[in-house]
Amino acid sequence: MPESEDTMPMDALTPDKLRQHCDPEALGFKTTQELESVDELVGQDRALGAIRFGTGIDKPGFNLFLLGSSGTGRHTAIRRFLDRRAAEEEAPDDWVYVNNFSFAHKPRALRLPPGTAVRFRDTMAELIDDLRTAIPALFESDDYRNRRRAIDEAFEEQQSSAFEDLQKKAEEKNIAVMRTPMGFALAPKRNGEVIKPEVFNAMAEDERKEIEETIQELQKELADILQRLPQLEKERRDKLRELNAELAEYAVGSSIKDIAARFEGLEAIQTYLEEAREDLVKNANLFLEAAQEESQQNQPFRSAGTGMDDPRFRRYAVNVVVANGDDDGAKGAPIVFEDHPTLFNLLGRVEHITQYGALTTDFTLIKPGALHRANGGYLVLDARKVLTEPLSWEALKRCLRSGAISITSPGEMMSLVSTISLQPDAIPLKVKVILIGERILYYMLSNLDPDFSDLFKVEADFNEDIDRSGEACGLYSRLVATIVQNKGLKPVEASGVARIIEEASRLADDAAKLSVRTGPLADLMSEADYWAGDAGRDTITAEDVARAVRERIDRASRLRERAQEAITRDIVLIDTDGEAVGQINGLAVLSLGNLSFGRPSRITARVRMGAGKVVDIEREVELGGPLHSKGVLILSSLLSSRYALELPPSLWASLVFEQSYGGVDGDSASCAELYALLSALSEVPIRQSFAVTGSVNQFGEVQAIGGVNEKIEGFFDLCVARGLTGKQGVLIPKANVQHLMLREDVVDAASKGEFHIYGVETVDQGIALLTGREAGERDASGAFPEQSINALVEARLQHFAEQRKAFGARPNGTGAGAGNGAGANTTDVQS
Repeated sequence: MPESEDTMPMDALTPDKLRQHCDPEALGFKTTQELESVDELVGQDRALGAIRFGTGIDKPGFNLFLLGSSGTGRHTAIRRFLDRRAAEEEAPDDWVYVNNFSFAHKPRALRLPPGTAVRFRDTMAELIDDLRTAIPALFESDDYRNRRRAIDEAFEEQQSSAFEDLQKKAEEKNIAVMRTPMGFALAPKRNGEVIKPEVFNAMAEDERKEIEETIQELQKELADILQRLPQLEKERRDKLRELNAELAEYAVGSSIKDIAARFEGLEAIQTYLEEAREDLVKNANLFLEAAQEESQQNQPFRSAGTGMDDPRFRRYAVNVVVANGDDDGAKGAPIVFEDHPTLFNLLGRVEHITQYGALTTDFTLIKPGALHRANGGYLVLDARKVLTEPLSWEALKRCLRSGAISITSPGEMMSLVSTISLQPDAIPLKVKVILIGERILYYMLSNLDPDFSDLFKVEADFNEDIDRSGEACGLYSRLVATIVQNKGLKPVEASGVARIIEEASRLADDAAKLSVRTGPLADLMSEADYWAGDAGRDTITAEDVARAVRERIDRASRLRERAQEAITRDIVLIDTDGEAVGQINGLAVLSLGNLSFGRPSRITARVRMGAGKVVDIEREVELGGPLHSKGVLILSSLLSSRYALELPPSLWASLVFEQSYGGVDGDSASCAELYALLSALSEVPIRQSFAVTGSVNQFGEVQAIGGVNEKIEGFFDLCVARGLTGKQGVLIPKANVQHLMLREDVVDAASKGEFHIYGVETVDQGIALLTGREAGERDASGAFPEQSINALVEARLQHFAEQRKAFGARPNGTGAGAGNGAGANTTDVQS
């Protein structure tokens, strides 16, 4: 028989089940000033152990991936751990690039002890500055001038002597040697005068012939002399070059020897200095040209330290790529947090400058990347940023696989550039890379990238929550004290800490857990600190924490209020009293930014005779997601396996979220949809003062769902807006009772009997609560109790089967369309 409308088959949850309070007295302190701070992250023992192992093992491929949700302290943990560990390690070697005097487009990389690179660079700069003064001074000295003059005079003497001998021989034979614009010429003379051509032609033939033979002999000697002049000039230049080299060697050799003594024992520097010495001696004229230009520009004094500013002397510069030490000693292993991991920021780049309208470059324009700076230490990267930067992920993997850093431009990587550029030496790489990202990125890379598992063998998985116990609450109190100390906040009273602990359970979506996401916790405390100051208090109380929570919700509640207003103004149809057949209030959670709130939705069901089809209208119009469709299929299976088992399925039913214009997903509405179907089949109305959430399995058991607190509060707020009647409430899965951390106003209303929350285990419990009528169980004969919900449902399904049988038996084939239960034109598809 039907139960009374006011009779409930089970009791509502008591207030102590709706929110797990934390007793301030049980914490054992008055304010956080009495507590010691915690050094390690709370509840992250597994992750910290993985970090300790991953940074300690010195084998290839054992790089780390820190996975977890935002705010779990991944950045804080790795920074704090690396700061301690790196300080105990030795600083890695310095690296510099220097000119390759044999192949300028292939700069050489030199490995130097830590603290050496900067000194070496400055020493080479001082060398060039010194030589720019010393070499011109040597070449302007009296000794140099005298020795050069001697060489020039020797050459001139040899040249003059040859011509004097020729001149003397010609005089003896009455031949004149003349210098003309066209060169040297020989002509006969008589009585000291050159014979004119007409006079020479008038001479006797024998005389003319004798003179011509004499001139030919002298011309041969003149030609010999002229041929010897270039050789004499070359000998003069060689002697001058030897002289210049001797002086340059004197200036350069002594300076280089001094530098070599400073870096004694460093083979790389010694080899480079020898090559630089040879090149400096060979190009000593560069210093003379620079001195001459300064003299012409009236710059008798040159500012110190400008030697390398002159492009002519950059070939002798030292480009410091990495300097890991200083004059006071090593500073530990480097730790690099690269926030913008582009290809250039990771691998470095070769820059270019514009000269005379063209782009030029040299080894001094090689710029280091994060891998260079972190070499020998630790590089921390955000996984999402690395993956979204073009070419960065592949470049990082290539360097880790090869164990070397090769500077490559994007054009070269994509084979878009064929011009010759600099090809710097690759630098050996030994670095521990730490990626920080969400779990989905870790699992995606593990499944889709075959190199990932070989290069990142250590995962540090950060928890989001810990068990809520007395010991954990004490540790959590110290965590609050630590945040207070680190952020410079006001001390928190015990009542405030208790309220924070309650909010931590709320954030964990579980009354038996505490969230260890320190980011949101620190933000909440900062806001509470502000409101405490606004109220003129020196400490943070529970009232300040509660106000921070209220204000945060209020700031983000515009859309929530608009959604509720649409319901209270009957724009969106939701009933909170009365009864209706085939209609129920379902609950969903909307997440907008940092705010999640519950929103009631009307779910309706319609039934008729058919072929066992349950149509999910949301899916048919492609608004339903796969999880929602799965829930509908499960409840369809439950109906088919529970009622009228001896008859073929003869039901056609449709389900829909009314006034839903966005996507619907998740199976948390499957219970509500089943209740609506049962109501439509039994024709027993459902109390609209209730809202329902929960998923159902094929055995009729109600299963846990997410967002239970927000869903309850969403319907509660609507009931408050319309006025609490004492009959309103929410049905939730019993498995979700342990997750309840409801707002204080909801708990107060429940304690006064103005609002009710029920934890149900089965569909039968739920339908009994919603209809006030027994669901009913089969007796020994297999029949449900008369007038029970299940009996009415089975009777209706049997009636549909009889209708379908009768319809199919009509003469002349008029029942041919009975197979689909909706006429020959239906296109309904089973969900």
